[in-house]
Amino acid sequence: MAVLRDTPRVLSIAGSDPSGGAGVQADLKSIAALGGYGMAAITALTVQNTQGVQDVHVPPADFLRRQLDAISDDISIDAVKIGMLGNAEVIGTVRTWLEQVRPAVVVLDPVMVATSGDRLLKESAEAALRALLPLADLITPNLAELAILVGEPQAKDWTGALEQGTRLAAATGATILVKGGHLDGDACPDALVNAGGLLSGPVVEVAGDRIATRNSHGTGCSLSSAMATAQARLGDWEASLRQVKSWLAGALQASGQLEVGSGNGPIHHFHHLQPAPAAGEFAAALRQAAAADLDAIYGLDFIRGLAAGTLAEDQFAYYLAQDAIYLNGYSRVLARASALAPTEAAQLFWARSARQCLEVESELHRTWLSTRTVEHVLGPVTKSYVDHLLAVSASGSYGVLVAALLPCFWLYAEVGQTLHSQFLAAGAPAAHPYAEWLRTYADEDFAQATREALGWADEAGRKASGEEREAMLEAFRHSCRFEVDFFDAPRLHA
Repeated sequence: MAVLRDTPRVLSIAGSDPSGGAGVQADLKSIAALGGYGMAAITALTVQNTQGVQDVHVPPADFLRRQLDAISDDISIDAVKIGMLGNAEVIGTVRTWLEQVRPAVVVLDPVMVATSGDRLLKESAEAALRALLPLADLITPNLAELAILVGEPQAKDWTGALEQGTRLAAATGATILVKGGHLDGDACPDALVNAGGLLSGPVVEVAGDRIATRNSHGTGCSLSSAMATAQARLGDWEASLRQVKSWLAGALQASGQLEVGSGNGPIHHFHHLQPAPAAGEFAAALRQAAAADLDAIYGLDFIRGLAAGTLAEDQFAYYLAQDAIYLNGYSRVLARASALAPTEAAQLFWARSARQCLEVESELHRTWLSTRTVEHVLGPVTKSYVDHLLAVSASGSYGVLVAALLPCFWLYAEVGQTLHSQFLAAGAPAAHPYAEWLRTYADEDFAQATREALGWADEAGRKASGEEREAMLEAFRHSCRFEVDFFDAPRLHA
């Protein structure tokens, strides 16, 4: 039974493509993209590029056997992907080695006909290849190869392809991956077919849409090696196919970014791995994400009345009462950020912010509110905002938490500075009822703290994976929307 590994050791036994899009070059990229450690034993050297195969050289089979033995004598192999084999002697060598080593996962891509139509296996070697098929756990022919293996004309539709796959599964005892990529139409399904009860049903179909691109060079190689890797990690062919199909669709969609060759170009194996942003780049993305919400805040009646000094006192009192409640929860989440922070400097910043949140900012609220009768009842927006922050803090991601915390620094600082500038432009009237609040949020210490918070968020974004950066942006946008609602809540409460 296969032992599942987070980083499986996957051996590609295949030919070489000097243009890098197919063969062992594509296999090694696919293995790495799916989280495996790739190895390769070369069966053939080709002269090819994106426009087609020009020549093939098959080294002596004995040399291939020495490659295979050198690997298996030293390294435990979790999965094997077999691609181009060249001739009957090479096929026999691989068959003998497989029978002796017995790898836990064997995926056989019967490379006979390239996407370009080039014949890659001599007809004299087809019988030897058929004898190799029962040693495979999964066989991944294209439609032309599937037809050759069952001795029939190529299927014209999906039903015919599944029927051929069923016959090949019965003849070999292996699971067959029937691929719809060469059929006409917008749909591009794939299916696992097995006659031995290894799946949840005799046919497990995974739907998909056809990707409009000419860049499909090495798709079959990439799919089969990715399946070998995923199976060694997951131990489930159905789960492996769903993961690999999604990855392959993205690789096809992003293939045009590579701009490799003038013919049938390669797929983008590492489309899901985006380069880390430069310093300040992620912060700029956050600022852009906040722009619409910041505009919405400036358009609120509450903010306009606060700037002009005409805001009803009961609305301002409600706002401060809710802010005091919010800051109590916010300080706890800041403390959580300190606990998750990766460096001592970051830990100190968030811990200091948590303390100041209670000692300095809350003091203004307590002083103002203590002279007035205000109902201290948790409002619905306040509850939702704090619940959002607490949920993010429970996720365990420092980067996502910092992004969620940032709007309370950043948008407050932006709004406070703008309102204070308007206050000064009006001559700083002594009779303005909210002058003390405006001066507090235009304070340079608060502005400096905001710059530091933004810097920590930018650093976390640069160090995060692409997936985590997306989660950071989503958490940040969510908090920005809550900031708008928080400023608008007094109007709704009045």
